[in-house]
Amino acid sequence: MRYMLKIGLGAPQYGVFADPAAISACAVAAEEIGYDSLWVGDRALVPVAPRDAYPGGGEVPDGYRRFLDPIATLSVLAHVTHRMRLGTSTLNAPFYSPVLLARSLASVDILSGGRLDVGLGLGWSSDEYQAIGVPWAGRGARLEETLDVLDRAWADGPLTHHGPLWSVGESYMDAVPVQRPRPPVLLGGFSPPTFERIGRRADGWVGVGLPLPMLSQVVAGIRGSAEAHGRDPEAMRVVVRVNPEVGDEPAPEEYVPARGTVRQVADYLLAAHDAGADEVLIDLQQTTRSTGELTDMAHRFHEELRRG
Repeated sequence: MRYMLKIGLGAPQYGVFADPAAISACAVAAEEIGYDSLWVGDRALVPVAPRDAYPGGGEVPDGYRRFLDPIATLSVLAHVTHRMRLGTSTLNAPFYSPVLLARSLASVDILSGGRLDVGLGLGWSSDEYQAIGVPWAGRGARLEETLDVLDRAWADGPLTHHGPLWSVGESYMDAVPVQRPRPPVLLGGFSPPTFERIGRRADGWVGVGLPLPMLSQVVAGIRGSAEAHGRDPEAMRVVVRVNPEVGDEPAPEEYVPARGTVRQVADYLLAAHDAGADEVLIDLQQTTRSTGELTDMAHRFHEELRRG
């Protein structure tokens, strides 16, 4: 049902919005407008001559060269908001020590009063992996073990883990998340192993604006995987993210939702809801240039989506 659609907004974090005043002003405005959630992204660096293509083609937007740390940004958002959920779309899980990641994410959930959604992915840039000192090969297995450590770190009682990559002797980590048994864990990606992993052990998928027939196939694949693993397929959350270039003139339909008017992009998002998305996420940092412009456009999108 369309009226059940959740509407999220990309949190100020990149380019001209990598500014404490912008973060606070946009977050407060988004909550007043009625948005359901705010989401941060994850970037370590932007290589001058990347070895891997930027998702969707083209080059990394110039505004993405300046960015703030996602966990630090979430901490600010937790302080200035009171109702909205706070999510990561997505953290590149292999970048991090799972013990430290468990500590940081639990801290955000505590500071926000239990409002965190944990979106995890593998990233797309082997340059970032090289700079961080993490192998590009085997990143899927690294994510699997990271999820193991998170589950054990957030459980009641001492943490113990012995795996191929990490070994943790019996230890206390009692500052566990408010949400029990853990905050919702959503995984990003498009491969069959990702869909199998989601159905087996995650709470849903955080993806991007695909062509609608493909989106329907992804939703069916994830829910089919959940059912195959004896889990409730309807409990799988689906969050669809768009980073549109918004203009006043309609774009050809083949370019929507990457380009288009507010109405065109909103119509796509409503159709994505019909195709199985529970929540849509609109990031306006690539198409607006000021706090006022971002806030105004966020208001227009919210009105269009609520109008249906």
